[in-house]
Amino acid sequence: MRAVIQRVAHAAVSVEGREVARIGPGLLVLLAVGADDTDEDAAYLADKTANLRIFPDEAGRLDHSVLDVGGEALLVSQFTLYADTRRGRRPGFTAAAPPAQAREMFERAAARFEAAGLTVRTGRFQEMMQVSLVNDGPVTIYLDSAERSRPRRA
Repeated sequence: MRAVIQRVAHAAVSVEGREVARIGPGLLVLLAVGADDTDEDAAYLADKTANLRIFPDEAGRLDHSVLDVGGEALLVSQFTLYADTRRGRRPGFTAAAPPAQAREMFERAAARFEAAGLTVRTGRFQEMMQVSLVNDGPVTIYLDSAERSRPRRA
C-alpha cells in the first residue's frame, strides 16, 4: 500500500462539480492499494500516518501528530501511485490491485484510520474527482508499506 500524505490547512473533493468531502486542518492522504496488499499493510499505513510527527510544536519543530493537534484525514483512492514508467511513455498499472479488491482494501484502510482515532472523510472510489487543497508548510511525505521491513541505509 502506498500513500502520499500532505499536511493541509484544508482540503476537499468534488465529483461532477459537487463537493463530496471536506476537512479542515489535517492530512490529505492519496492512497493506493497494491495487488499483494493485506490488512497488515492497511494497519501499518494507518498507524504510521496517524502518528507521524509532522505538525509543529511551540518552537516550530515537527513534533506533533495529526492526533495531537486534533486534525482530520481526507483519504482519496489514487491507484496511479503504482504507475510503472520504466518502459515507454504510457504508464502501466499491473502492480495496482484490481478495482473490486482495491475498493475492499481502501474501505478497510479507512476503518483502520478511524480506529487509530482520526475523523476520516473519503473521496468517491473509482470516480473522476477534483481534489483541492492548501498544503501547509508545504509538508509532503511518501509511505510504502513494502518498505517497513527493509533496513535503513547507513
